[in-house]
Amino acid sequence: MLMTHLVIQAPDLAHDAVEHLARLVHADKTVELVPGAVRLINADHAAPVRTQVAAYCQEARLDWAYVTPGARLADWKVLAMDMDSTLINIECIDEIADMAGLKPQVAAITEAAMRGEIADFSESLVRRVALLKGLPLDALEQVYVERLGLNPGAERLVATAHELGLKTLLVSGGFTWFTSRLQQRLQLTEAHANTLEVENGRLTGKVVGTILDADGKANHLRAFAQRHGAPLARAIAMGDGANDLKMLGLAGLSVAYHAKPVVREQTTYALNVCGLDGVLNWFEDTLG
Repeated sequence: MLMTHLVIQAPDLAHDAVEHLARLVHADKTVELVPGAVRLINADHAAPVRTQVAAYCQEARLDWAYVTPGARLADWKVLAMDMDSTLINIECIDEIADMAGLKPQVAAITEAAMRGEIADFSESLVRRVALLKGLPLDALEQVYVERLGLNPGAERLVATAHELGLKTLLVSGGFTWFTSRLQQRLQLTEAHANTLEVENGRLTGKVVGTILDADGKANHLRAFAQRHGAPLARAIAMGDGANDLKMLGLAGLSVAYHAKPVVREQTTYALNVCGLDGVLNWFEDTLG
């Protein structure tokens, strides 16, 4: 049987949980990677055991991933990320709407779209943006300065990816007003999103050009990888909502980050409790 390791991690990883999982997978030994993350060496990954591991980790609020011994992040070529609720801690459109006293109405549409309950993302975005008509650009600046934060581990993940030679892509169904600032802040290779129409310093309630939806995200990843001579099999993609699924499906390694169930069920790995830099613990060239 092919050897495999099990990486388990959590912000507050209990010793008892580690011991329980080590027994469950008959691990040869336990290696601490960083505080809050351990690697169980030569772990049983038969289907019945995997099922037990998944159930226990869900109950105990642990992130888990079976990984190949010797796996290196440097062997990957592209890191593609969604923005809202993946790279950053908010849904920008919901917070913009809050400036107009319309957050509940807009957030309800956002949630339904992310769960996959609204099949047409473009239609849902048009409906939400229309509610923003008349808002001044100052409202977007206020959201960026006062409410937008990087999710935990974002800077470390991106910096490490860059150090190891990966090209980084931010692709969002949100807005260029935010992605352009994040691209500069994190020195991302490329960033793509929707452009809000503005007249006389105020939003018109419309989006300029073709809306970047699920197909658009997948197309941007495909084209980005091609431009950088990277096969999609060597791409890592991260997202949290239903409109990320086509992009995630193209990547050789897909990660659901604090995601909706429909996304967690269709990705290689999921991070449900750890920060974005939890990805780094799956590789052996990122822990020096």
